Amino acid sequence: MPHSPLTILQILPELDSGGVERGTLEVGAEIVRRGHRSLVVSGGGRMVESLEQAGSSHFAAPVGKKSPLTLRHVGWLKKLMLEHDVDIVHARSRVPAWVAWLALKKIPESQRPAFVTTVHGQYSVSRFSGIMTRGERVIAVSDTIRDYIRANYPGTPDERIHTIYRGVDPTEFPHGFQPAEEWLQAFYAEWPTLAGKRLLTLPGRITRLKGHFDFLKMLARLRDSGVDAHGLIVGGVDRRKLRYAGEIRQAVAELGLGGDVTFTGHRSDMKEFYAVSDVVFSLSSKPESFGRTVLEALKLGTPVVGYAHGGVGEILKDVFPCGAVPVGDCTSLTNRVTQLLEERTVVLPFIQYSLAEMLEQTLQLYEEVGQAARTGETRAA
Repeated sequence: MPHSPLTILQILPELDSGGVERGTLEVGAEIVRRGHRSLVVSGGGRMVESLEQAGSSHFAAPVGKKSPLTLRHVGWLKKLMLEHDVDIVHARSRVPAWVAWLALKKIPESQRPAFVTTVHGQYSVSRFSGIMTRGERVIAVSDTIRDYIRANYPGTPDERIHTIYRGVDPTEFPHGFQPAEEWLQAFYAEWPTLAGKRLLTLPGRITRLKGHFDFLKMLARLRDSGVDAHGLIVGGVDRRKLRYAGEIRQAVAELGLGGDVTFTGHRSDMKEFYAVSDVVFSLSSKPESFGRTVLEALKLGTPVVGYAHGGVGEILKDVFPCGAVPVGDCTSLTNRVTQLLEERTVVLPFIQYSLAEMLEQTLQLYEEVGQAARTGETRAA
């Protein structure tokens, strides 16, 4: 343990929504709780207020834009690091990682903060993406990501890679949770046609890889087989994805699902949505690095059906194997959902993937690398 508190700066594109962003808030709160100092640099967003309420300091800068102009923030970030005596910079995305890396290189090595990265996804393999493997410690959020790093960036020393699974707080997502009566009344007042329906939920931002068309095909097959179910597509639409969102709505119409699918938009009450769902889905065509929505729903005791690859496949294999189906196999998907609904399958409580364990491992890594930086041990190349 270092002799004095550490100052840790996390840097990411924005704080609007998503698992990376929530993880940043959770780690920031733990940094503060342990007596260290938490700084976050991002382009801002709806989660900044919660971040600051938990004791972190936020500095707004558009460090996530894929533009050469973003590099103008390198000097500003260098100044920020020196003014606040930053010990560790933790980059969670590629463009911010390059801004941080270039800023660090402008600081004399004797004063230079340590550099930590988290590989949150299976990025396209390139020199640009390779920045995420240049940390003095490289956190992989699952075995899938660890294997991706080893396969595509073999120059990354194995001892630098640390697998730290994302985690969920069981007090925030307690097994058997039921929404408050007020929430249920508001839910059914907004969507009265959902009363008495079997609710099948596909959560996540509306992007092309999330499996919306597979979800709709499954709903059509369930309807044709006489299963009375209703699909919820829960997630916001980025301005850049409006065309894709239109394609989904067109598919709903073409499949005759107009009365069987509800688009809720972005929601901040996902726990309640998971709890009222009969089944939650993860149908990404590209392997997810982890699968936080899957874990949250399972923690509550809601069955999850997902494609058996990536981090989602790891979680399902570990705690709910009957929820795993082959990627893109709509027949298996439909049959599995039908079976779960008929048998009213339950998810047993489990202790794996706890937030406390994730935070303990992350803070331990910070304290080790912070101590190494202060004692002048060898730095990353």
